[in-house]
Amino acid sequence: MSSVTDFLLNRASEPRLEAPAPDALTLDRAFACASRAPDHALLRPWRYLVIEGEGLKALGDLFAAAYSDNIDGPKLEKMHKKAMRAPMVIVGIASVKKHQKVPEVEQLLSAGASMSFLGLALQDAGYGVMWRTGDMAYNPVVLEGLGLEKGESITGFLYTGTVSSTKPKVPRPELAEFVARWPK
Repeated sequence: MSSVTDFLLNRASEPRLEAPAPDALTLDRAFACASRAPDHALLRPWRYLVIEGEGLKALGDLFAAAYSDNIDGPKLEKMHKKAMRAPMVIVGIASVKKHQKVPEVEQLLSAGASMSFLGLALQDAGYGVMWRTGDMAYNPVVLEGLGLEKGESITGFLYTGTVSSTKPKVPRPELAEFVARWPK
């Protein structure tokens, strides 16, 4: 098998991340990889926000503001700290366009593939990544605060940085659990 296959077979999400984050050159190269995602009609139905430094504090403030009416101090602080899990957070945004031949679902899949390519490129460059969604990805306060336009959605928050400690290997499913031949 090729080195790409070996790389994919060993890929893992890494939740324990610290500085440094990817530099500008590495990030540009990773975004160039993201732009190679399958994209029917070349609509490029994705965009990204890179958040680091003081921006992470602002993101934490936004996360806390999304729930400030519903939770108390300790839980509010926990919401704020979610933005600080890595030295950089890249917000993936699906930006679906009206097109008579390319349905919305294809564009959402393309945006997800782009996000996946971005994460793989960062990992190949030696950084750890953790793709997260959760309530913040769907919260209208967060969507508005990040400047999403009508019809846009968050594909995820890609936390990235240097792996501080690797997690144990995760058991993978047997192929027979999700692969079948048709017709039988």
